[in-house]
Amino acid sequence: MTATDPALTALAQGWCALSALHGRIEAHIERALQAGHDLSVREYSLLDVLSRQHDGEGGHLQMKQVAEAVVLSQSATTRLVTRLEDRGLLERYLCPTDRRGIYTNVTEAGLRLLEEARPTNDGALREALDGASKNHELAPLVRVVESLNAPA
Repeated sequence: MTATDPALTALAQGWCALSALHGRIEAHIERALQAGHDLSVREYSLLDVLSRQHDGEGGHLQMKQVAEAVVLSQSATTRLVTRLEDRGLLERYLCPTDRRGIYTNVTEAGLRLLEEARPTNDGALREALDGASKNHELAPLVRVVESLNAPA
């Protein structure tokens, strides 16, 4: 294959379309969450991921797992956790069975904010997808996203 190979060009165009769709969606949701709840997309995602933890076997996530779930580096995730902890939305505590481990939980205030922000997030996502579906290059990707039922 060469750099001008039509298959590579098509692949690159597909990647550009996917990247454009992601950027549009994220920017639209970001504006809505900031305006309505003073939350960024990353902050919302972190609260959402951490709110799904439980006390059962394997119910708490290590920071590496949290970082993977919110698609950030571990250091960026730690800074994000610290910002939300400073706002009273998260709290950290030592793992009761392994004093080296630190868990992060969503506080009651964080859970309330997440529940208030969820309809905003979902509505902004729907609006962004509806808008992107009118673009002939993005419409096929929108249909794929809408057909997915499994969580990431």
